[in-house]
Order: sequence, then C-alpha cells, then structure tokens
Amino acid sequence: MPELSRFGGMVIYMLFMDTKQHNKPHVHVYYGEYEAAIGIDGELLAGSLPYKQLKMVTGWLAFHEEEAYAAWNLAVRGEHFNKIKPM
Repeated sequence: MPELSRFGGMVIYMLFMDTKQHNKPHVHVYYGEYEAAIGIDGELLAGSLPYKQLKMVTGWLAFHEEEAYAAWNLAVRGEHFNKIKPM
C-alpha cells in the first residue's frame, strides 16, 4: 500500500486504482488496531477510529485537500504520488 503520510501514530495510505468499493476520493487510515476509510471531504466511509484521531485526520485532510485530491487523481490512474508532510 502506498503511504501518503504518517503522523500522530497513524499511517495514511492511498491505494492505486481504488474506485470500486467506496467510489469517491478517500484514504485508508491505520491506527493501532483501528482501520478506517475516510473521504477526502472528511466523511467516514468504513471502519472506525477513536474520536480524537478521526478529528486529526479530517483536519489534516481539510488542510491538505488540494494535495490529497492531486494524489488521488494520480493514484486512480495507477501513477505514483508524492507523500504529504504532516502539519
């Protein structure tokens, strides 16, 4: 899984050509035993995260929205994208 970023004990991934299950731009977040798919717009699509981590990710996505959408556009075409640095 291609890593997009890492912060606060969380790892954020974006998969290549990942448009079938959630059908909207999203990231996959791993935090300890938790896993979640979160839309770049901040919507929780699947899984769960503790409230604090969910707020951290949605804030990070809002701050890096343009970069996240650019990475998504590359990833759905199977192209590599640059990592996004944490805030």
